[in-house]
Amino acid sequence: MLASLIAYTIAAALLTITPGADTLLVVRYAGGRGGRAGLGAAAGVCLGTLVWGVIVAVGVAALIVASPLLFTLLKWAGAAYLVWLGMTLLLPKPDRPGADTSPSPLKAGSPFASGLLTNLLNPKVGVFYLAFLPQFIPPGVPQAPFILLLAAIHSTLGLIWFAILIAGVDRAATRLRNSRASDILARFTGILFVGFGARLLFSSR
Repeated sequence: MLASLIAYTIAAALLTITPGADTLLVVRYAGGRGGRAGLGAAAGVCLGTLVWGVIVAVGVAALIVASPLLFTLLKWAGAAYLVWLGMTLLLPKPDRPGADTSPSPLKAGSPFASGLLTNLLNPKVGVFYLAFLPQFIPPGVPQAPFILLLAAIHSTLGLIWFAILIAGVDRAATRLRNSRASDILARFTGILFVGFGARLLFSSR
């Protein structure tokens, strides 16, 4: 069991530092609204990881993967949410050219809810967990509790990594929040969110 946990922790750590939509969301919140908002988004993402662990442990994820309709509906919802996040950063503002006054969810919404939804509405996370976690379950160990333990490890690693990122981003962002560079970063972030949504939409199981 110890060997399995060590191997899994190493693999999960490498996966955690691989950039994705979750990382982009946390960085954007930390850069735009400060470290507390970034931590809120990180907490939502990591809770989503735990929820997916529970879903896999109780067998619901297998049902989602086995049902083309459920998988497609969840995938479309996740893709639409990511594209919506991106478009709120890309669309022209209604008040005046260049004004950053739109009610963007990254400015006025809940960081925690955004992080949670970004994770939960991505069925690829469940598919990945179904394929990845069982490889680290030792023989004779109850699967459901051990899967929850692995998900908790992954979530904890995520919190640690996000805290490191947030500390660096928050420090650098103090010089950018009131400058034109902030608008440029917002547009770039919007493009990336739209790209993540499109990739999810056209992905297969």
